[in-house]
Amino acid sequence: MPTPSPAAPPAARRARVAVSTVFFVNAVLYANLVPRLPEIKDRLGLSNAELGTAIAAMPLGALAAGLLAPALIQRLGSAKVASFGLVLLAATVACLPLAPAWVALAGLMLVAGALDSVIDVAQNAHGFRVQRAYGRSIVNAFHGLWSVGAVVGGLLGTAAAGLGVPLPVHLAVTGGVFAVVAVATYRFMLPGPEDAERTAPVEPAPRAGAPRRRPSGRALLPLAVLGGLAACGAFVEDAGSSWGALFLRGEVGTDAATAGLAFVALSVAMTVGRLTGDRAVDRFGRRRVALVGGAGIAAGMGLALAVPAVATTLIGFAAAGLGVATLVPAVMHAADELPGLPHGVGLTVVSWLLRVGFLVSPTVVGLVSDATSLRVGLLGVVLAGLTVLALGRFLVDAPGGDHDAQPAPEPPPTTAGPATAPF
Repeated sequence: MPTPSPAAPPAARRARVAVSTVFFVNAVLYANLVPRLPEIKDRLGLSNAELGTAIAAMPLGALAAGLLAPALIQRLGSAKVASFGLVLLAATVACLPLAPAWVALAGLMLVAGALDSVIDVAQNAHGFRVQRAYGRSIVNAFHGLWSVGAVVGGLLGTAAAGLGVPLPVHLAVTGGVFAVVAVATYRFMLPGPEDAERTAPVEPAPRAGAPRRRPSGRALLPLAVLGGLAACGAFVEDAGSSWGALFLRGEVGTDAATAGLAFVALSVAMTVGRLTGDRAVDRFGRRRVALVGGAGIAAGMGLALAVPAVATTLIGFAAAGLGVATLVPAVMHAADELPGLPHGVGLTVVSWLLRVGFLVSPTVVGLVSDATSLRVGLLGVVLAGLTVLALGRFLVDAPGGDHDAQPAPEPPPTTAGPATAPF
């Protein structure tokens, strides 16, 4: 049994609340818009294809800008990038109802995707700082709160639509409120350099004018493996949102109301797994939890595809959601700790490949399904689980488990926020 970790210092506990809030707000901002997208479509007179293309600008913006995150974090610090990036994201989302034409709408979506990708890296980077200060796993709870925020945002947008609140007013008010919340979190983030909580020696930053050192070859193979695991996570998560309802309607023959339960089963199980996953990671380690999760994904979806019925499908999608719950946080943590890479690079590359996975996954499943059937197309989820089983053994735990790290000493009190470059 692991020995209890020392209590985290008050500064780390405050930072944990701040990072939790950042994850929550990040999810709320866009989810708050989703229920009202049909109103934007009707106002601009867009076809389904035109609206879909405009929305597709988000992942394109994320892929284009995601690799810029390390430079921004090194220049400004993860706290500033996460907190003030949310302010810009809130403003961008609030401007979407004002777009006069498709081009402006797609451009705003592109900017929103770019901001979201940078914020995603920064909030995870700061979350790992707080986790190192705690000396035990807490990052899964951050991702769990993101899932909760997505649900709250969807409910908020649905309520606003039901009450007939004008869309520009709705997004302006919610954007303003959550922007203020985001700015307030900055004061409680951890101060100091990004590696302040690391216990392992850190290589000094290169001198000005010195030639840029390439990442060591020793880090590239583990980074590729972690990227593959992240893509598997995207494949599993996308199965519920893109194909769960279609599978229940087309392959099982349910009505429209029941069809939506596949996505609900996966999302609820994933949220529960993330909110409770830190205890499992502390006790058994990232590697073992990932391997068990891979087995759960393969077995659960295998059951759903082999015996297509409502009960087996819901069990299968729930097993997949539970199995993938801690995978992406574990992969991001491992990438952030890879030696031989500048700060933030490993985390950024894995986050970028995760988004590539979300972009490619629905196309691959759709092409295979059109050529054969959706049951065959969703075999890719089973293969993703088996791939996690094969590659999950490369996830390296700290000696004795993640719980053995010691929390960093509490920094001196400050009221001016983290000591980073000015925003």
